[in-house]
Amino acid sequence: MKTSIIGHPRIGADRELKFAEEKYFRKEISLDQLKAVALDLRNKAFEAQKAQNISFIPSNDFSYYDNMLDTAVLLNAVPARYKNLGLDSLDEYFAMARGYQGEKGDVKALAMKKWFNTNYHYMVTEIDDSTEIKLVGNKPFELYKQAKQAGYETKSVIIGGFTFLKLARYLGNKKAEDFADAVANAYVDVLKKFNELGAEYVAFDEPILVTDLNKQDIELFSSIYKKILANKGNVKVILQTYFGDIRDCYNEVCGLDFDGIGLDFVEGKKTLELVSRNGFPKDKILFAGVVNGKNIWRNNYAKTVDLINKIKQYCDSENIVISTSCSLLHVPYTVKSETKLDQSYLEHFAFATEKLEELCQLGKIISENNTQLLEANQKLFTGDRIKKDEKVWARMNALTEKDFVRLPEFAEREKIQREKFNLPLLPTTTIGSFPQTTDVREHRRDFKKNIISEEEYNNFMKNKIAECVKLQEELDFDVLVHGEFERNDMVEYFGECLDGYIFTQKAWVQSYGTRCVKPPVVWGDISRAKPMTVEWSVYAQSLTNRPMKGMLTGPVTILNWSFPREDISLKESAFQIGLAIADEVLDLEKNGIKIIQVDEAALREKLPLRKADWKSDYLDWAIEAFRLVHSHAAPDTQIHTHMCYSEFNDILTDIDNMDADVITFEASRSDLTILDALKAVNFKTQVGPGVYDIHSPRVPSVEEIVDAIKKMLDKCQQSKLWVNPDCGLKTRGEKETVASLKNLVQAAKQVREELK
Repeated sequence: MKTSIIGHPRIGADRELKFAEEKYFRKEISLDQLKAVALDLRNKAFEAQKAQNISFIPSNDFSYYDNMLDTAVLLNAVPARYKNLGLDSLDEYFAMARGYQGEKGDVKALAMKKWFNTNYHYMVTEIDDSTEIKLVGNKPFELYKQAKQAGYETKSVIIGGFTFLKLARYLGNKKAEDFADAVANAYVDVLKKFNELGAEYVAFDEPILVTDLNKQDIELFSSIYKKILANKGNVKVILQTYFGDIRDCYNEVCGLDFDGIGLDFVEGKKTLELVSRNGFPKDKILFAGVVNGKNIWRNNYAKTVDLINKIKQYCDSENIVISTSCSLLHVPYTVKSETKLDQSYLEHFAFATEKLEELCQLGKIISENNTQLLEANQKLFTGDRIKKDEKVWARMNALTEKDFVRLPEFAEREKIQREKFNLPLLPTTTIGSFPQTTDVREHRRDFKKNIISEEEYNNFMKNKIAECVKLQEELDFDVLVHGEFERNDMVEYFGECLDGYIFTQKAWVQSYGTRCVKPPVVWGDISRAKPMTVEWSVYAQSLTNRPMKGMLTGPVTILNWSFPREDISLKESAFQIGLAIADEVLDLEKNGIKIIQVDEAALREKLPLRKADWKSDYLDWAIEAFRLVHSHAAPDTQIHTHMCYSEFNDILTDIDNMDADVITFEASRSDLTILDALKAVNFKTQVGPGVYDIHSPRVPSVEEIVDAIKKMLDKCQQSKLWVNPDCGLKTRGEKETVASLKNLVQAAKQVREELK
């Protein structure tokens, strides 16, 4: 049976692309050297796929930063402010992704949002009334030619025109439908180019089809593809979907002249039902997404074979290609890089390289009836993988409604806290982390390797905290943080402090651009053996008379940024983590820390893509998990939370129901568009929409921040508004951080004076 993947990780087994790009940004290597690293990574990915006999190897899944950004460049959707810089093509591309501040100008980066229900972030295309959509780029064609020259026939994968239009941000009067003809024409030109190159297959990714679509959406999709497919020539066109099912448009998709259709049988709750009820066209190839492209657990071959046998009842087996459910971009590169974990753990894992092997083996089991491969796989699924923690489950079973309700209610707490903290109007704070410089990372590494003693490590960290506190006092911040120098990652750090987690060495996953994360693995039941942050927070508070925030990560974010178990529900895992974090909140409070931030940066990440599933399948328990964390906090303890890089407008009422006292949002990159929504729902929680974008190296001016604050005051009560960056400062350089924070405080003071 033939096999396929939708995309392959591009960062490399050792994050080679990340490090090469960062060297390029620092002007330590040339463009040619960067391109050489990229070419080598692509060829290694092709080689790995060929070794496992993958039938449909993708090209153009590679990107220097983001595939949506690539598509914008391909289709000439480059805003004038970037073109006007006069940079060469790749530097212009990076200016769109990261912003630019230099001799040629000063521009912010494009907005960045979460890619559907993943922790990957895409760059939001900007389209105004003057945008002329047309094919201008060469990347898909160049990468296809390079692959062919290296001996690999590939299917080029490109973000489809409908998803491109639906995810774009429109700055003028025109909307998606006004650009539909231009987009269709551009994709016709794409196919024309591939016809000239002799390509056999091209795949257009249309994940937006798994979201809620109305009649007008479906008509727009159909009109675009009728024109494209009428001009496909000899190229066979695959429509690829992932992250769910296409229940709203299944029949319309099947009725179009696609040569293949990719459907997700892992997250697509209704995919099998759609195929069984409506059948599948005999003249098309079904790319059946049956190997989970998001999680890291081994595939259960028996269940997958059973699923494929069910699919065969409605689709000719000759026309079935087994595939991943989505791109392997969302999992680490290879288990082979893990040299410290015991084999008893590793045998249960399948990263990208191992998923290629799973596809190959599934193909052999189905085509050749290879029982040996099936039997070997089934040994992983016999018996109990973990021992149940009875104490954890006893606490879970003892939870009552009171454990999810904080008293007194918000309005009374707000009065109590205003009197206690006596903060000025527009109080200033940061989100938590400060720049993690080379010396910080080296000391953390040396301590883990026993090169330095615990005393040396602690003394170094205390010095860094003291420097951080002194800096914030000199800048005159109102509420301080300790800088989080002891933390490698906002989730991994807590995972290391909790029982039930295991950790990898090199299981890196791209989050955006050069930013990679290493999610911990939920192996068993979660509990807290001892306090995790109290010592550092108490020490930091001892250095200042100003309020010091205790910094925690919330249960939903810890879970969403981990690789979760599959043997219990996400709700059960979230509540286990919630109980552990609740214990930490009370210990911080007991030790004099009265402002505690519980970050839920990833709250929206697992939100179902269809609104009908929001409450019962996610929001009900996700909000409860957060409320569980702070329900027993004292009235004069101020609970903060933070969220970033997602669309929050449509769940603001639910966010308000989290019952935090203060919430900070990422808002700067989306031009503060959340403000109107906050006003519309009469948001009760105090808010700090970020006044500048920390994911760009540029330093915002005082005037720029003053303007942002004034925009906020037009929509928010001044008594409820905080002034802060839009995210943590961990990845930024020290010089730019100090300059930006200095401007932030100056801007807040300037506006305060004007309000007197």
